[in-house]
Amino acid sequence: MKKLGFLIPILVVAIVGFLSSIFVVDEREKALVLQFGQIKRVKEDPGLAFKLPVIQEVVRYDDRILSLDTQPTEVTPSDDRRLVVDAFARYRINDVVQFRQAVGVGGLRAAEQRLEGIINPQIRAVLGNEGVTSNTILSAERSRLMQEITDQVRSRALPLGLEVVDVRLKRTNLPSQNLDATFARMRAEREREAADEIARGEEAAQRVRAQADRTVVELTSDAEREAEVIRGEADAERNAIFAQAFGADPEFFEFYRSLSAYERAIQGSNSTMVISPDSEFFNYLDSSGVRLGGGAGAAPGVTGGPLGQVETPQAGETRQE
Repeated sequence: MKKLGFLIPILVVAIVGFLSSIFVVDEREKALVLQFGQIKRVKEDPGLAFKLPVIQEVVRYDDRILSLDTQPTEVTPSDDRRLVVDAFARYRINDVVQFRQAVGVGGLRAAEQRLEGIINPQIRAVLGNEGVTSNTILSAERSRLMQEITDQVRSRALPLGLEVVDVRLKRTNLPSQNLDATFARMRAEREREAADEIARGEEAAQRVRAQADRTVVELTSDAEREAEVIRGEADAERNAIFAQAFGADPEFFEFYRSLSAYERAIQGSNSTMVISPDSEFFNYLDSSGVRLGGGAGAAPGVTGGPLGQVETPQAGETRQE
């Protein structure tokens, strides 16, 4: 019984020691076995592995491609037009032993700080080369510049145990102090273009209106001319008819013209005319034997006074002889 009580603690310690000596490496990881801070073994293949309990420890590193967003950096191309460039990098831990020796216990945080310290100077160096302008950075040659940056960063990151896969420029902006002036200049250019377009539009509208007014005047003049021609032809035809009628029967024509004059003279509600007794207006009636003095031989419905007053019956009134 005493032996059993003595073996149980030993068995427990043996089980704990055995379990603490086992570790599993995931397929997305690489592992280092350290003993008192010194690298004893590298485990890169996924699976089960063993280490000495207590005196050895396992440090794991991500074996996947990682991403790093750098802080915006200001560059000055050869045309002295300053730009603010924002970049990112894709990298992976290629040599875990070299990586551990380079960054120590700082791990990925220390490695990214050192990698960023490599990327930004290379961006400024490549984009600041002679012949590289701001237009070049924003043109199709941008990919060539990024490849050149990637090659230089990759060679300088190898001592860190890192493999740089790619370096890309995310954004290329003007510095904040230059944005307002640039926007003001762009706004002024657009306003000038708008004013030019408005002026051209008004000029075209004036031409159209002038042409329309000219067309109206021409059409009106042509219509009035044609109307005058037609009116003149009608008057000529009328005069010809009158002349023909006058030539055929002068007495009847004179009689008809006199009656038409009488009708026009006494139109409206006023049927009283004050005319001298010897006026030629009633010559035709005088020649017909009608006396204008208002005596026994006066014409029916016509009366005369001292001043030759002529009256006609009102509407609805009947005069008897």
